[in-house]
Amino acid sequence: MVQSIDALAETLKLLSDKTRLTILALLKEQEMCVCDIVTILETTQPNVSQHLRKLKVGGLVNETRRAQWIYYSLNVDDKPYLHGILDVLPSMKEQLKKSSPDCCI
Repeated sequence: MVQSIDALAETLKLLSDKTRLTILALLKEQEMCVCDIVTILETTQPNVSQHLRKLKVGGLVNETRRAQWIYYSLNVDDKPYLHGILDVLPSMKEQLKKSSPDCCI
């Protein structure tokens, strides 16, 4: 898939933010809801939601509704140019182990 320079520049702008890169690193490990991300990042729900909205508009994440909760996952299968970046993101497995996975249940 050939990306235009403009589209690629917009995607790279999304990745230039530390919080959004951290969210992508988390989603690389597993699908998550906003409250899980809020807990791990120790920030506010509106802040995380704003970053997730930008990532969704940029086509980097999918959202799936289950009851009243929305779960987010990576959407990069059709973006091979991002795989190298995702491969070098640090593992977030330790942070996920420390978080409570039941906040959205």
